[in-house]
Amino acid sequence: MTGESSYVERPPTPALAAFASSVWIQQVGDRPVAQRHVPHGGADVRCVLGEQPRLLGPLTAATYREIPAGGTVVGVRLRPGVVGGLAGMPADELVDQDVAGTDLWRDLGRLTDALGDAVTPRVALGQLQSFLARSAGEPDPLVDEAVRNLMPWHGRGTAALPALLSISERQLRRRCRAAVGVGPKELHRILRFQGFIARVQASVALQGGSDAGLARWAVEAGYHDQAHLSRECRRLLGATPGEVLAQYGAACSCGHDHAASYVPMLRGVDGRSVQERRPVPA
Repeated sequence: MTGESSYVERPPTPALAAFASSVWIQQVGDRPVAQRHVPHGGADVRCVLGEQPRLLGPLTAATYREIPAGGTVVGVRLRPGVVGGLAGMPADELVDQDVAGTDLWRDLGRLTDALGDAVTPRVALGQLQSFLARSAGEPDPLVDEAVRNLMPWHGRGTAALPALLSISERQLRRRCRAAVGVGPKELHRILRFQGFIARVQASVALQGGSDAGLARWAVEAGYHDQAHLSRECRRLLGATPGEVLAQYGAACSCGHDHAASYVPMLRGVDGRSVQERRPVPA
């Protein structure tokens, strides 16, 4: 490798699938890399091999974590509503926090050594997934249902949730904050934004990153118009939609693979992803 980094995302193991949406391996060349973490409603467990795992709690704005030159990171993206049970504390205490794993889990030293001694990054990632699968608690089923109803392809907002779930708005907000870290309205905004990010990543991967679809993507993701999307982009990432597309194009056009994240977010009302609906070439 030269100065470039490689990044590959994959679905989690079956044992972790109920708790995580994707996992990743990132390997860095001869220059440090600032990895951007974008709000997605859940949390991230990441480990620079040779160091102890860390938990990056639910984010309300983008943040950056540096990976040293020559470093390898294995990571797990937790689903919304999982982090509280995994960390053993209310999720709202972890919002925008970067927490050392030793502050949360016993006997982490042995896992840190095992990850550092793993033969390959893939083996290390498998060990991290096994540890998290054993440590995760059961998600709140009501919050889990709320999260499903707030996904971009449903086209629903938060107003209908209390009646749909037979719970008061106040109780829903309390349980959502305890499990997810933020209330339903903030979670809805973040998941909607992930619908846009998914379209950006798909465009970079499949078409090279054309900005011709920005207005259409805004509506498809649930925004009133492109101006509405622009306001949310600035709030969550500090950039315009066009700048976000250019940033992803520059960072990921060398072959970074984010499909495990963006394909599920592009599901339509028929339950299939956009890739599954694309015509098969003759």
